[in-house]
Amino acid sequence: MLSLDIDIEAPWPATTDWADLAEAAVEALLDLAPELGNPRLTASVLFTSDAEVHVLNREWRGKDKPTNVLSFPMLARDDLLGLPHAGAPELLGDLALACETCAREAADKGVALADHAAHLIVHGLLHLAGHDHETSPAAAAAMEALEIKALAKLGIADPYADDGT
Repeated sequence: MLSLDIDIEAPWPATTDWADLAEAAVEALLDLAPELGNPRLTASVLFTSDAEVHVLNREWRGKDKPTNVLSFPMLARDDLLGLPHAGAPELLGDLALACETCAREAADKGVALADHAAHLIVHGLLHLAGHDHETSPAAAAAMEALEIKALAKLGIADPYADDGT
């Protein structure tokens, strides 16, 4: 199973065990994205500030603003799918979540920060596994369906459901 290296920085509140949340997100995805079950895989998850994500977003994506989550895949999907289970550890990629943006979005959606962060971790892990919602409407629908199923396993409501507002 995918092994996570988790770093939690201020301003993420200590009221939630963010490491447990990230591990639960991986568990929820295993039967939906079985490629993440390869025991050789590692990934890092950084819970950090908007300021840090802003720097990363500007440096690596050329976007001069913070965003909720950044995904930095290290393996192409074909390479991931063909990766033997025996061998040295292999870095799947890195995720970085921006606390203030995540908190603002959670408040705007009327959901708990932990639930929104779980969604973004699931979303980011799917990107690391080679899923990309920006390639086509069909790819977006497929990725959203995986997210909805994984979040349901965590007891989190469909983040894409129309709430009538």
